[in-house]
Amino acid sequence: MKTMGKLSRRSSFFFAALLLCVSCRTTVPLTPANFSEPGWRVQPGQAVWRPDKNRDELVGDLLLATNANGNLFVQFSKTPFLLATAQTDGSAWQIAFGDTRYFWHGRGQPPTRFVWFQLPSALAGEKLEHGWIFHRATGANWRLENSASGETLEGEFFP
Repeated sequence: MKTMGKLSRRSSFFFAALLLCVSCRTTVPLTPANFSEPGWRVQPGQAVWRPDKNRDELVGDLLLATNANGNLFVQFSKTPFLLATAQTDGSAWQIAFGDTRYFWHGRGQPPTRFVWFQLPSALAGEKLEHGWIFHRATGANWRLENSASGETLEGEFFP
């Protein structure tokens, strides 16, 4: 009986140690997009972003770049400040606000709550999820909004 108790304790210790040694594969920040590589389509423009219904609008420059592989780079800035940067590369994604004080990254589909990841799908006329609504206005103007959060992004791209 005593041997069984020691074996059980050793097994428990072994499995506990094994669990502590097993870790998730963490993602590392993506390398910056290289727009000089073939297949990138870069669209500069201007936009007005309201992060939610309780915040003021921010006006700035918008850069949307997509490539044939489905990769995405979106940057919203007000010179000299970066306000938001979102990027996907393969199955990895990342998003940063401001001076990267607020930074998230992961694998798989990017979170649908961020307007920056919704923009390419909206412009392509694809179905949007989680309350996002896209409107084409006159000319090159468009508006993307989430009625639940009050977040809006409206703008235009230059020819």
